[in-house]
Amino acid sequence: MRAFAALYAALDATTATRGKLAALREYFSSAEDADAAWALYFLAGARPRQVVPTRVLRELAREASGVPEWLFEESYQAVGDLAETIAHLLPEPGAGSDAPLARWIEQRLLPLRGAPEAELRERLRAAWRELDTLGRFVWNKLITGGFRVGVSRALVTRAIAEAAGLDPQAVAERLMGEWQPSASHYRALLAPAGGEARLGRPYPFFLAHPLQQPLESLGPVAHWHAEWKWDGIRGQLVCRGGAVFLWTRGEELVTERFPEMAAMGTALPPGTVIDGEILAWRDGAPLPFAVLQQRIGRKQLGPKVLAQAPVALVAYDLLEADGEDLRPRPFHERRARLEALVMQAGQPALVLSPVVTGHSWDALTALREGSRARGVEGLMLKRRESAYGAGRVKLGPGGEWWKWKIDPLSVDAVLVYAQRGHGRRASLYTDYTFAVWNDGVLVPFAKAYSGLSDAEIQQVDAFIRANTLEKFGPVRSVRAQLVMELGFEGIQRSARHKSGVAVRFPRMLRIRTDKPATEADSLAHLHQLLHSGDPAP
Repeated sequence: MRAFAALYAALDATTATRGKLAALREYFSSAEDADAAWALYFLAGARPRQVVPTRVLRELAREASGVPEWLFEESYQAVGDLAETIAHLLPEPGAGSDAPLARWIEQRLLPLRGAPEAELRERLRAAWRELDTLGRFVWNKLITGGFRVGVSRALVTRAIAEAAGLDPQAVAERLMGEWQPSASHYRALLAPAGGEARLGRPYPFFLAHPLQQPLESLGPVAHWHAEWKWDGIRGQLVCRGGAVFLWTRGEELVTERFPEMAAMGTALPPGTVIDGEILAWRDGAPLPFAVLQQRIGRKQLGPKVLAQAPVALVAYDLLEADGEDLRPRPFHERRARLEALVMQAGQPALVLSPVVTGHSWDALTALREGSRARGVEGLMLKRRESAYGAGRVKLGPGGEWWKWKIDPLSVDAVLVYAQRGHGRRASLYTDYTFAVWNDGVLVPFAKAYSGLSDAEIQQVDAFIRANTLEKFGPVRSVRAQLVMELGFEGIQRSARHKSGVAVRFPRMLRIRTDKPATEADSLAHLHQLLHSGDPAP
C-alpha cells in the first residue's frame, strides 16, 4: 500500500508526461504481480462501487477526529474533497503499512461491501490507525469509489509495455474487453507475444485528432476519404466462435441492450469485426441522441422502447474478416471489403457510412456547413493509405484520422450560481450555472465548468466572492452582472428542465466583459436554435 500511495503522490505532483511515465514505469518494474494488477485496474479508470455509505463514513470520521459537525462541514467545503478532508482531520497517523496493495484490496476493501455497520466502523478505525496520512488519503479514495489521478489508459499501457519490454499495442490489445485484476491475468498480460485467442475481445479503438491546421497542409483532397462524423456511441461488433459481442469505446459490453445488433451479427461470417457508430436510426436517417439515450438508461427493453428508439450500426471500418486482422492494410482496401460485406449481408441494422464526395477542399467545406441540418457533427477525414492504429497515435507516417467538427452553437448567458471545484481547484469557484432572459426574469438553463484558463478562473472567483448574494450549502448565488459566451454541441427539448431545453457538452468560450447582463440572450433565442438544429428530412 505504501508503494501505491507513493505512486499516486508522484503522479499527482507533476503535469509532465515524461515524469508520469517514469513514475509508472518504476512502479510496474518492481511491483508484485497481484499488486501491479490492482494498480493497473485503478489507474486505467476502473474502480469498484462505493463500499461504505457516505453517511457512515462522515459520522465515523467526525467521531475519530473529535471535531464538531459544523467544523467538519466547513473543512469539507474548504478542501472540496471528502477523502482528503478526512485524511487531514484524523488523529496522528500511524507509521504506514507495508502490507501489499492486493491484500488491502482483497482482504480489507472488498469485504466492506454489505458488512454490518458495527463491523464497518471497526474495520475503518483499524485501517486509519495503521496508515500514514498519504495512505489514509488513497485508502479513503478507494473506499468512496472516487479514485482518479491524471494519467490516461494509453500512458499506463505504455509504461507497462516499457517495463516488460513488450510492444505497447500488444499490451493494449490484451487489455481490451473483460480483464480481471489478478496475478494470473497480469502474468498473461506480460507473456511473450503470439498464440493467444481473442475470443470476444475487441481491438483497441483508433482515435482521430481534432483538425486545427489549414486544410491545404493535408495535401491533395484525393488522398483523403471523407465521411460524416456521427453523433452516437462508438462501438465494435465482434462475431467470433458462433457468438456476437458489441463493445463500446469505453470497453463496456452492451450486446444485451441492443438485441437488433446481436441478431444482425449472427448473420455475418464468423471472424468478422466491424468498427462503427451505434445510432438511433429510422428511414435512412439518424435520430437525435436523446432518442438513443432512451435505450442506454433502461435495464428492461420492452417492445414499446424498441419501436420508439430503433437502432443501427453505421459501419465505417472492417478490422477483421474471416479471422484475418485487416488493420495493417490501407484504409481504402478495408473500406472496399466493408462495402462488399454490408451489401452481401443485407441487414437493416447494418448501414454503410456513406462517402462524402468533394473534388476540392472548398467543396468539402461547403458540405460541412450543412452538417447540423443532417444531424451530424461535421466530417471525418481519413487518409486513404492509413492503417488502423491503436488510440490517438502521433502524427506523421503510418496513417492519420482527423475529426473536422462544425463550430459549436453559442449563446451569451449570465452567471447566476457558483460552487467550488475539487482537487487542486477546491479553494476556487469553478462550477457555474448560467441563465438567459425570459420576460424580464433570468431562467437557469446550463451548468459549465470547463473552457476558462487558470487566470480567467481566478478573475471569476474574485467576482463571485465580491458579489455573493446568498449561500445554499456549497452553492452561492451571485449578482447578475457577469456575462459569458457558452458553446455547446447540440440542443434539445427537455421537460425535466425549467427552461424547457437541455444543451449537450456546454463549455465557456469567453468572458464577455464588453456586454452588460441586460444584453444577454433570451430563452426565445434558445428556442430558435432548437429549430436550427433539427435534422433535415
